[in-house]
Amino acid sequence: MPTTLTPTATPAAQPAQPVQLHRRPPVPLAQGPWSVEAIQALLDKPLMDLLFEAQTIHRQHWPEGDIELATLLSVKTGGCPENCGYCPQAAEFDTGVKADKLMEVEEVVRAAQAAKDAGATRFCMGAAWRAPKDRDIEKVSALIGAVKGLGLQTCATLGMLESHQAQALKDAGLDYYNHNLDTAPEYYTDVVSTRAYQDRLDTLQHVRSAGISVCCGGIVGMGEAPVHRAGLIAQLANLQPYPESVPINSLVRVPGTPLADSEPIDPFDFVRVIAVARITMPKARVRLSAGRQQLGDAVQALCFLAGANSIFYGDKLLVTGNPDVQADVQLLATLGLKGHQTVNTAAQAC
Repeated sequence: MPTTLTPTATPAAQPAQPVQLHRRPPVPLAQGPWSVEAIQALLDKPLMDLLFEAQTIHRQHWPEGDIELATLLSVKTGGCPENCGYCPQAAEFDTGVKADKLMEVEEVVRAAQAAKDAGATRFCMGAAWRAPKDRDIEKVSALIGAVKGLGLQTCATLGMLESHQAQALKDAGLDYYNHNLDTAPEYYTDVVSTRAYQDRLDTLQHVRSAGISVCCGGIVGMGEAPVHRAGLIAQLANLQPYPESVPINSLVRVPGTPLADSEPIDPFDFVRVIAVARITMPKARVRLSAGRQQLGDAVQALCFLAGANSIFYGDKLLVTGNPDVQADVQLLATLGLKGHQTVNTAAQAC
């Protein structure tokens, strides 16, 4: 007899089980005031955790991939009476830098137009003075007006200011004033002895009171201890308010300066400083400034991941080298980053 095949029962379909995604909780916005110990604890975090926190905070406050391009021009070079140990423009150091007079308006306008044509949106003018005289402020005011007429944001770094000088620069249309703290107060006298830390803080207060946005950062790799890096970030983050722009420089060791033989900072430690600046000052433009040439593309990429969103853009920074424009264009394109587009106003915020 033929065999009869009896169909077997089909098991009942089991309800689908939801997939469990294990996500990290959102990173809360860090709040000041910041102690040196709290900042040191951030610097000591495992690097991947620190980068995750910094990038998360960065994306809460800034458009994805937005990088400000700023160009810096030395409008008055050399002959400075200060003895900042990192600076090739100090008159007492033999660095081969020749002292020049303040540039004419036409020269500065040509340089500013070239910077704009290359994609820069902010134009910074630096003059090697300890403190400008009032007649110097009048001349710089003419430069500010001419550069603003091109539709660029304007920034100046001229040394120490009195309150009436800051107001005159504001009246001329200056958007930003740069005056770096350089390092922590405890290490400052190891770097410069011709002015006091309080002098720098006083200038920042004059600038802020005049209604000019503050650009203020520092330099790492000057032989400082890690606690001094934490101290610098604490000083910056606890300013009321903290700076709109925070340039972080890696020391360019110039022969003839007292700090020429300083041990270079470990590149990962530099990235850590960028990340902690982003965490403690979430709404600031954190700028990769001097020393980018020695960092290389891979470390710069980590700095952007850590929250840097501004670079100095152009072949020279005052009197030291900088990556050329085409190299920066290629790097940003490779990383999928784009230059920030600025709509100029009378007092453009960052």
